[in-house]
Amino acid sequence: MIDFLTSEAGIRLGAFIAIFSAMAAFELWSPRLERDEMIGTFKTRRWFTNLSVLIISSIILRVVFPAAAVGAALAAETRGIGLFNLLPVPSLAAGIIAFVVLDFAIWLEHLASHKIPLFWRFHRMHHADTGFDVTTGLRFHPVEILVSMLWKALIVMALGAPVLSVLIFEIVLNGTSMFNHSNIDLPRPLDRVLRRFIVTPDMHRVHHSSAPEETDTNYGFNFSFWDRIFRTYLAQPAAGHSRMEIGLREYRGAIASGLMWCLYLPFRKLYRRRMR
Repeated sequence: MIDFLTSEAGIRLGAFIAIFSAMAAFELWSPRLERDEMIGTFKTRRWFTNLSVLIISSIILRVVFPAAAVGAALAAETRGIGLFNLLPVPSLAAGIIAFVVLDFAIWLEHLASHKIPLFWRFHRMHHADTGFDVTTGLRFHPVEILVSMLWKALIVMALGAPVLSVLIFEIVLNGTSMFNHSNIDLPRPLDRVLRRFIVTPDMHRVHHSSAPEETDTNYGFNFSFWDRIFRTYLAQPAAGHSRMEIGLREYRGAIASGLMWCLYLPFRKLYRRRMR
């Protein structure tokens, strides 16, 4: 099991480096927006903070949940726990169902992080980023990461999700988070086609608007149809992408890109936000 988990960690790290490098290069080659927060020293400060948060979260996660979601799937398989370990479901079908159910679980978790004040305290660190690029997709408070992993592990155990499907899901989730937060300029016709199935950067950028009525839309990370099904889909921001304000209205400027400020944000005053 230790050898397997070591291999799993190596596979995920390799996928992360490849996807991050590709998105970062694409942003430089063809940026969607060019703002102060996304260029120069401001960008350097944001990247340092966002990547530092990622490293801190990853270390804490490996200490608390060394086996992560893949380990939960392996444990369920070994002990015969979960739906697919009790019913004669073909492996391929079980893997596809598990992937879709896990994606919905993440959509539901994201919705809860906006609607439940305690969860919003931690999730708002992600939204306090006044820029929007590949590193924004990595900027989640360590406590939120731990809660998210616990939630995924419970779903995985309940399903008895196949180990391979969980590994693929974890890689895809991490990759799509970097993709749909990236500052890449996709051709508009391509964006219109892709967003019928997956969340595109233009679709998710609406969710990072400072306007609460826009923030409370487009919760998807991978599949885009959940927001259409539950009527939380919004095609475009009212001000347009080039003029929309990104981040939270109560936290503007360079302060929102400080590492210690970000880590302590959940314990600061919680401003009341209008929710739909």
